[in-house]
Amino acid sequence: MKINHSDYTILVVDDVMTNVLLLQVLLDKEGFNVVTANDGQAAIEIIRKDVPDLILLDINMPNMDGFEVIREVKKYSLYREIPVIFLTAMNDVDSIVKGFRLGGSDYITKPFNKEELMARIVHQLSLLAAKRIIVKRTHVLKKTILDRDKMYSVIAHDLRSPMASMMMIMNSIMHDVDKDKVDPSIYELLKLANKTTEDIFSLLDNLLKWTKLQIGKQLAIPQTVDLVPIVKGTTDVFMSVASIKNIKVEFHTDIESANVFSDIDMLKSCMRNLISNAIKFSYEGGLIKVEIKESDEEYIVSVSDNGCGISEVNQQKLLNVGTHYTSYGTAQEEGSGLGLLLTMEFVQKNNGRLWFESKEGVGSIFFFSLPKEITNQ
Repeated sequence: MKINHSDYTILVVDDVMTNVLLLQVLLDKEGFNVVTANDGQAAIEIIRKDVPDLILLDINMPNMDGFEVIREVKKYSLYREIPVIFLTAMNDVDSIVKGFRLGGSDYITKPFNKEELMARIVHQLSLLAAKRIIVKRTHVLKKTILDRDKMYSVIAHDLRSPMASMMMIMNSIMHDVDKDKVDPSIYELLKLANKTTEDIFSLLDNLLKWTKLQIGKQLAIPQTVDLVPIVKGTTDVFMSVASIKNIKVEFHTDIESANVFSDIDMLKSCMRNLISNAIKFSYEGGLIKVEIKESDEEYIVSVSDNGCGISEVNQQKLLNVGTHYTSYGTAQEEGSGLGLLLTMEFVQKNNGRLWFESKEGVGSIFFFSLPKEITNQ
C-alpha cells in the first residue's frame, strides 16, 4: 500500500546523539516528520503528549531501557497499536526474542543498511495505514447497519399499532358474521382480508423483534418456566387458525413437566412462528404434530407437517441471513423467512439449538432444544 510520508510522524529514541542526528537526517530526507528523545523517560513523555505513528527504539539506554519503554507503551490501549521497531547493537537471540515477545513489530541491528531500514519502516506504516482504513470502514459500516435497523424498528413500531387495531376489527367481524346470511364470495373475501391482516401483523411483529435483536435491545430475561403448558397453550391457540384450511393440529408428550431456564416470551414467539409456518406450508386437510421429548440433558420440541416440504436447494438457504428468501405457502401465503431467522436467534439466546428435516412433497419437521434446568439435589 502506497503511503504519503509527510502524513506520518516517527519518534526516534536513542541516547547517542550522533545516532539520533543520523536518523533524523535520513528520515527528513524521505519526507517523514521526526521527533526525538535521548532516553526512555523523555520518550514516554513525548508519546503521552503527541502520539507518534511509529517508534524507532534503542535498547541500551540509562535510567529506562528500551524494553521498559515498550512495556510502558503497550500497557495502554491508546498506544498499543503504535508499531515499535527496535534499532539496537544488541544482536543476541535472547534480546531479539524478548523484543518480539514484548510487542515489537520488527528488530534491526546496528550498523544498519539505510535502504533496508526505510523498507521496513514503510512496510510497518503501510500495515498501520491499512489497519486504520479497515477500522474506519468498519465503524462506518456498523453505523450504517445500526441506522438502518433503527429505521426498521421505528417503521415496524409505528405500523404495528394500527395493524393490531385492524386485526382486532377483522377478527370481531369474522366472529359476528353469519356465514349463512352472507354471499359466499363476500365471505371468502372477508376470510382473505382477515388472514392477510393477521399475516401483516405477524410480519411487523417479527420485524420489530428482529431489529431489536440487531441493535441489542431485545435481551433475554430468563426464568424457570415449564415448557409443557407453554407449548400446549400455543398449540391450542393455533387449532382454530389451522381449521380455516381444515388442518388438524395435535399435541403429544409423555412428559408431565419440563423445566428450563429461558425467556418465556421468546419461547412463545418461537412456537408461534414454527406452528404458523407449518400451517402455511400444509395442504388443506393436513396434519400438524407438536411434540415434546427429552434426552439426558435437554428437552426437544418438534413441529411436523405433511405439507409441501422444502427443496434441497432452498434447504441450503434456510436459516441463513444472507440467503433467506421469499416463499409461498400452499394457499399462496407469502413468507419472508424472517420468522425462522428470529426463532433461531431466540433459541440461541436461550442456549438452545434449532434444526430441521425436510423432503419435498412429503413434509418438514422443525426441532429446537433447550437445556434442562440444573437443580441442586
